[in-house]
Amino acid sequence: MEIVLAIAIGVLTGSGVWLLLRPRTFQIIMGLLLLSYAVNLFIFSMGRVGLVVDREPILQPGVPTDLMHYADPMPQALVLTAIVIGFAMTALFLVVLLASRGMSGTDHVDGSNSNDVQEMH
Repeated sequence: MEIVLAIAIGVLTGSGVWLLLRPRTFQIIMGLLLLSYAVNLFIFSMGRVGLVVDREPILQPGVPTDLMHYADPMPQALVLTAIVIGFAMTALFLVVLLASRGMSGTDHVDGSNSNDVQEMH
C-alpha cells in the first residue's frame, strides 16, 4: 500500500510541476490543484504510522493512550482545512483568470498570443 501511495504522490507532483511550467493560465491553475492534492495525500499518509488501517480514531477504555493504538487526528484536520482553502483559492484564481482574459483577450501568462511571439522572432 505504501508503494501505491508513494507512486500516486509522485505522479501528482510531477504532473503538477509540468502543468505549472505551461504558458496558459488554466494549465497553471490545474498544476496548482494537482500539487495541492499531492501535498494533501502526503500529509494524510504521514498521519498513520505504517499506514495501518484498523486503528481507533477516538480514545477507548482499556486501550493504552499512545499513538501506537490510535489514528493521529492532526493530519486529518490539516488536510480538511487545506481542502477548503484550496477550493477557495481555486475559485479566486478562476475569477482572476476570467477577468484577465476579458481585459487582455488572451489566456497566456505573459499576455501575448503564441502567434505574436512567433512573429517577433
